[in-house]
Amino acid sequence: MAVLQAARAYVLGMPMESARSWGLNRATFIAAAKRGFKGGGESGGEGRDKGGATKRGDVYYLGDDMAYKDVKSRALRFTLGGKVQTEEEFDKRVRARFGKTFPDAWKEALEYVKTFDKETLSSAEAFFNDVYKPRRDEFAEKWTDALERS
Repeated sequence: MAVLQAARAYVLGMPMESARSWGLNRATFIAAAKRGFKGGGESGGEGRDKGGATKRGDVYYLGDDMAYKDVKSRALRFTLGGKVQTEEEFDKRVRARFGKTFPDAWKEALEYVKTFDKETLSSAEAFFNDVYKPRRDEFAEKWTDALERS
């Protein structure tokens, strides 16, 4: 998810470092949502009042998808649960899992994402249903096999 989300952000015009922050942010958010925002060290509600309104941080929209910007970073970086998603964190949590195969996986992800129109990529729902979901298992298997062969 992080690689395809990063590719999506990059194709929509975000600088590479910001796109990787976005990809890690969205993948982390979706994983937390799947497990009901339970069990991870930091509170997902940090920075929110009891009504759910944001007290700090700016909202950033990539199409209709939204994440919180880290207001302390000079460059565009995203934050979730009080933790900033940096390119270094992307490298540690995502790129490292691919090892030497990352450049090929990144190239394939970019080529794939570029086949979709801006409207599809700008919609969180369309991205998930039309871009991510149909190929996630295929990419996971292919990229895992490539890593095992390297």
